[in-house]
Formats: sequence, structure tokens, C-alpha cells
Amino acid sequence: MMTLNQNLYQLFENKAQLVTIDTLSLGLGYTAVMTSDGGIGLSYTYLGDKKSCMVLNEHIDYEAKPALLLLEKIKSDNSVERSMALALINALNYDDALALPEDNDNNILYDKFKIGTNVKIAMVGFFGPLVKNFKEKKVPLEILDESRGLGHKKDFYHKLGNWAEVLLLTSTSILNQSTEEILTNVGEKVKTVMLGPSTPMAAKAFEHLPVHMLAGTVPIDKEKTLKAVRHGMGTPVLHKFSRKSFLYLF
Repeated sequence: MMTLNQNLYQLFENKAQLVTIDTLSLGLGYTAVMTSDGGIGLSYTYLGDKKSCMVLNEHIDYEAKPALLLLEKIKSDNSVERSMALALINALNYDDALALPEDNDNNILYDKFKIGTNVKIAMVGFFGPLVKNFKEKKVPLEILDESRGLGHKKDFYHKLGNWAEVLLLTSTSILNQSTEEILTNVGEKVKTVMLGPSTPMAAKAFEHLPVHMLAGTVPIDKEKTLKAVRHGMGTPVLHKFSRKSFLYLF
């Protein structure tokens, strides 16, 4: 199990004992959790290799139960259970995430890491709007996204150590437990940003890793967010009902 997952569990263990789960919505694209204190959090639904109608290890009705019951699943060997637990973590962290500054147009991201001035970008996960923008600006870009058949891990890791200056790393890597493996391959000059709706905006969880910025999604319109999740919507729709927050780590 990743140290990161253990850190996330320990950071939110006490809070999880104080609240219950109001709503758990396991959508095809994303998962959402609402807690009894009004928190709401998102996470990518990482289905893995679905071989039957059963995607969970056991039948548990988490709603109206202590949040700690679901938080435990961040340590599960089942990727769907980890998805639900990460959405819960983001719900438990909702108030803190809501208080963070916004970067809805990625301007701060671009300025902070000098993107657009021939800075060499490595990207894990395919972020369509960013890719489009980078190509328009002729930004040097290498992408690794196994689900899309983009890139080769060995070559990508080599470039991560010797070529890249900025790494944009999808927080879905927390769910497939590849975050720490990827980050062991970064060169000393690389600045890393964890991004996407799954991102836990909790600096302490990443203290053991070379991560420089967190860029996450904080739902504002809770009902429309839940409906979008139930209807299998993805990031572009969820961003309509959310704000994009950021947090510098160092």
C-alpha cells in the first residue's frame, strides 16, 4: 500500500469519527460523497478490470453510517472502494478546500511554472483542454496515458528524469497506486503538480513526495454535482458546478 494512502487515512481518521455519510453516489465517471456536516467530495471512479456485475468486495450500506467505515477503504485492494474513500476524504476536507484560492483559467498554474515559454512538460493522464492549449502554443509535451495507449512507461520515465521540467500528474494515480512509483523517477529540476477532481487538497499527505502544487475541484452547487455524477458526466460538466482551487506546497 502507498504511504500516501496511509497518510490520507491518518490525516482524516479523527474527523471521520465525528461525521456520518449522507450520500454516496457511485457514478460511471466520478464518485461523490456527502457527509453529515455538509461536506462534499469527488473522486474518479476507477473500475479497473470489471469482470462481473459485482465491483465491490462486499455489500455495505455506508449511508447514515460513521464515515470511518468508508475511510478504511482507502487501504483496500479494490480500486472502486479506494475511489469511494478518496471522495470521502475530499468531503471531509471540504471546508479547508473551499477556503483555498481559485485558478479557474489555469493562469496561476501557467505563471508559476512558466508554461508556454518552451518549458518541457510531462503529463500523466490526458487532460484534453490543457493538451489542446499546449499544442496551440507549441509547448514541448510528452504524455503517458495507458488507457489511451499514449506513451511507453520506460521511455516516459527516462524523459521524466532527464528531459522534463514540469510534471502534470493526474490524481487518478492515487487510485491505481502509481503516484509514488512515478515520482521516484522525476529529475531534480522537475516541478510536480497533482491535478484533477480527485486531488486531495491536503499538504501534509504529500510531505514525503516531491510535489509542488495541488490543483483540485471543489463543488459549489452540491445538488447539480450529485446529479451530474449520477448521470455519468465527466470533468467538463463537473467544473460548471465547482471551483478550481490550488495549494502551493513549496
